[in-house]
Amino acid sequence: MTRQELRAYALENREDNDVIEVLIKTANPNGEWYPYPQTDEDLEKMHEILKNYLKKKQGN
Repeated sequence: MTRQELRAYALENREDNDVIEVLIKTANPNGEWYPYPQTDEDLEKMHEILKNYLKKKQGN
């Protein structure tokens, strides 16, 4: 099962804690990590980060 397939399965089966654990354990340790948003300002920053990431991923 590819990581993308595993992620899709996890989204369809949110009550399956084992699959969530596998996703966490197989995450890229060198990937970028962002703190959980604590304020509305943090949430807005996260929104911008995700929007820019998706644009970059789609090649726009």
